[in-house]
Amino acid sequence: MQNRTPLLGLLAALLVPFSLPAQDWAPVGFLIGKWTGEGSGGPGNGAGAFTLLPDLQSKVLVRKSFADYPAANGRPATRHEDLMIVYRQPGSGELRAMYYDSEGHVIAYLVKPVEGGVAFVSDGPPDQMRYRLTYLAAGKDRARLKFEIAPPGKDFAQYLEASIRRE
Repeated sequence: MQNRTPLLGLLAALLVPFSLPAQDWAPVGFLIGKWTGEGSGGPGNGAGAFTLLPDLQSKVLVRKSFADYPAANGRPATRHEDLMIVYRQPGSGELRAMYYDSEGHVIAYLVKPVEGGVAFVSDGPPDQMRYRLTYLAAGKDRARLKFEIAPPGKDFAQYLEASIRRE
């Protein structure tokens, strides 16, 4: 009779759940969690929230966000929703993100550390519309976000700003 111990050991190893080390999410790691906030800017005063959570065995971060804006100046109340997937570019390890929203925008971002936080800067040449979303830590469980838009050939201008707090 053959010794089945090596075969049983291999089968047992295959049945144990395979675990991968958690992805290094610096510089966005401080944002992982659930956040709420209020802000003001181009679309008007609003309130919203977002989550940024690991998914796919920590291979990506998924941000789901919404902002509600009340009726104002003859405009009806509106709700903005978006989804962003943050990932490491295979090969280079560069931190990148893909953004999709309920208004039909699709934006590819390069994610860069900035002093006190992180900036998501859209890809593309200066002769196209560009976007920059910046998060800055503002104390324990608090942060500030700023969203800027640069029309073709122009510099970034603030569209909205908000204070957020971790739930």
